[in-house]
Amino acid sequence: MTTIRLVPILALICVMTLSACANTVRGIGRDVNATADAVEDSVD
Repeated sequence: MTTIRLVPILALICVMTLSACANTVRGIGRDVNATADAVEDSVD
């Protein structure tokens, strides 16, 4: 494959990887928030 064809493919892979990481971090934040809410509710 030539470099001209390889660069867009690599850019697409990078974008997909970064978006997957963002979704994972957002999901972890929601899980931590839900856990904190559950603990708070059980204390009340």
